[in-house]
Amino acid sequence: MTRKVGIIGAGHVGADVAFSLVTQGLCDVIVLLDEDERKAASQALELRDMASLTASRVKVIANDYSELQDANVLVIAVGPKTLLREDRLEELAETRAAVRDIIPRVIGSGFGGVIVNITNPCDVITQIIQQTSGFLHSQVFGTGTSLDTARMKRVVGEFFDIDPKSVTGYVMGEHGESQFVAWSTVTLGGRPVAEVAGNRDVDWAKMNDAVRGGGWEILQGKGWTSFGIATATARLVDAILSDAHSVYPVSAWDEGLNVYIGQPAVIGKHGIVQTLQPELTAYEGVAYHASARVIAAALKSEK
Repeated sequence: MTRKVGIIGAGHVGADVAFSLVTQGLCDVIVLLDEDERKAASQALELRDMASLTASRVKVIANDYSELQDANVLVIAVGPKTLLREDRLEELAETRAAVRDIIPRVIGSGFGGVIVNITNPCDVITQIIQQTSGFLHSQVFGTGTSLDTARMKRVVGEFFDIDPKSVTGYVMGEHGESQFVAWSTVTLGGRPVAEVAGNRDVDWAKMNDAVRGGGWEILQGKGWTSFGIATATARLVDAILSDAHSVYPVSAWDEGLNVYIGQPAVIGKHGIVQTLQPELTAYEGVAYHASARVIAAALKSEK
């Protein structure tokens, strides 16, 4: 079976997702789409230039929505015109309009696979995509707190001088200002992070802020973020294409709260297999519900 991935948005993020998929040989065909067709064509051409240098051959097609008909996965990476916004919710009006223009074209192509949304505000836009498309909740999810969790692992790893890949745990809630590190889920070598810290003076609030503010810090320096989110998205695409049943913190539907929100979920070929709500502390439970209210309020305001 041909592993085919569509990417809508050929800017920094969409292009880096394509680059990650090509260099890692995670798919056979990529369909790259953008309202600026010249940009999409140029990105596709440069990716094809790499064909003799990569381990696997990946066919890259540009500007043809009809090619989405038999795609397994569609990544939506449409960005706002103005990138330097500290609160991702400020992007809503612009990205909502773009998504509502795109989804009917996607449906018209006959696409019936899994949609992975990157576009911010991630949780709100993911819900708009699901509602506009009419797809199952399990068939549509967002990258959510997958990048924030990677940032948490970096911050914790640097503090304890441990490889971030050896840090487990999750950032949960909105991919935005109301997110929180669920410290009760964070472990190093199977030991709770607070236990490993022992008598060390750890400013947990400062560490939490470093995770939340990591993206803004990068934005201020280079004008956009793309490496981290592209790598996270490539992992999610691979989990779908290989039916991996891997667990990632993504923006998945919470039936009890009626919002898409960052939480651990099992990812397979049809999207979300199941969500795995960890046992949170009372404080973390309050933070999770508060974050859900922020997302719900944003959804209500956009109608």
